[in-house]
Amino acid sequence: MNYSRLGSTDLKISELSFGTWAIGGDWGNHDDTEALKGLERAMEAGVNFFDTADVYGSGHSEELLAKATKGKEDTIHIATKFCRAGDIHDPENYSEKTVRTYLENSLKRLNREYVDLYQIHCPPLEILKNTDVFTVLDKLKQEGKIRYYGVSVETVEEGLFCMENPNVHALQVIFNIFRQKPVEELFPVALEKGVGILARVPLASGLLTGKFKKHVTFEKDDHRHYNQNGEAFNVGETFAGLPFEKGVELSEQLRWIADERGNMTRAALRWILDHEAISSVIPGFKNVKQVEDNLAAVTVPSFTFDDMERLKDFYWKEVHEHIRGAY
Repeated sequence: MNYSRLGSTDLKISELSFGTWAIGGDWGNHDDTEALKGLERAMEAGVNFFDTADVYGSGHSEELLAKATKGKEDTIHIATKFCRAGDIHDPENYSEKTVRTYLENSLKRLNREYVDLYQIHCPPLEILKNTDVFTVLDKLKQEGKIRYYGVSVETVEEGLFCMENPNVHALQVIFNIFRQKPVEELFPVALEKGVGILARVPLASGLLTGKFKKHVTFEKDDHRHYNQNGEAFNVGETFAGLPFEKGVELSEQLRWIADERGNMTRAALRWILDHEAISSVIPGFKNVKQVEDNLAAVTVPSFTFDDMERLKDFYWKEVHEHIRGAY
């Protein structure tokens, strides 16, 4: 496993880490025993960073992380998020009293004294501009409740605004072969300012694994069923904003990326890791097999310059116009 510094912080995190949305809920059936085995396998392979949120399974993923990392609190870093358990458009949701409550509840579930990285969970830009949420986070940091804070954003504009605050040390962004816009507008600024980039939705909710056909149906409690058109939250979080059938069609055109890399999953993750601005990529998982497949991405060949240009051209000519949700 390779490690990189998270922006200008003193956290050195595994370049391939894991998100825990899928093991908490909203991805159909999940098995806690398999989830814990997957977390253990990841740590055995050198993964020392996990991303979660207080709304993943209403805190269940935080509780699973507490079990998996018991006794390893000093060596396994955890990032969690807040705000979406309330009304994300209500300024009171970002007051010191409310944020402190969110944090204390997460700390209790995680069984930790502090959070390594505390992130605002996809707030509206107006909230970031018109509330004192960053001041609140500064206070919690001074108290030792959090080591660093960052923001999970939906748009490049939001990310650029957040980086105007020198205490924002990390941005979590949707980034994959189907979502390349941050490369030109966001990443150069992040590198200049020393802000870490965590790449979420790296496999476009499974589209970039190449395993889906157009006739696939998803369970009712899977966001890939109930949020295909942004019915519950930003459509970009599901299939990277692509209409499902179009996404399947586009993924078929990418079969070539698997050449010499085992499969599309490993190739898609490798492509992300080949970008200098990336501190870590955080795919999800439900079982050990998926963990193993994701881990293999760090060992497969990088993309050549010509390959990268080919994929850039593919994005702007074939994909960009079909992405929904402002980003």
